Amino acid sequence: MILLTTSASAQEDKQPPYWASIASGQAMTRTGPGRNYPGVWLYQRRDLPVRVVKKYQTWRLIQDPDGAQGWMLVTLLSDRRTALVKPGQPRDVHVSPSGVARVRYTAEPGVVGRIDKCRDGWCRITIGKRDGYIAIGDLWGVNDGETVD
Repeated sequence: MILLTTSASAQEDKQPPYWASIASGQAMTRTGPGRNYPGVWLYQRRDLPVRVVKKYQTWRLIQDPDGAQGWMLVTLLSDRRTALVKPGQPRDVHVSPSGVARVRYTAEPGVVGRIDKCRDGWCRITIGKRDGYIAIGDLWGVNDGETVD
């Protein structure tokens, strides 16, 4: 629970829009910023990247990879950076941040991984126990040209 509290306080300083991820195995979005609003969607995918587009007290209006929006309690979100492989063909994950580098493995569309460094159009991604570098353009959860340290 300490991790969630730390993430919530860290998000207080951020101004939308910014990236976050779902911190819990079950997280409900609502039609408005409060428990008295009807639930819209129950997310059951920890680490799913979301875009925070608005803040209201302890609630965040989030957008998911499909474009759906809803209000979520900030304690259900994490600052951990994650990304989802975009729809289409499987994407190559390389041994170094270069399109000519050897391909370590391919990642299927919809797979979520944790990212820890992004620069110059490439992100270091960890999917399960495998890691490597993937082009930023192949991911949802990172802005084009964004640097993540």
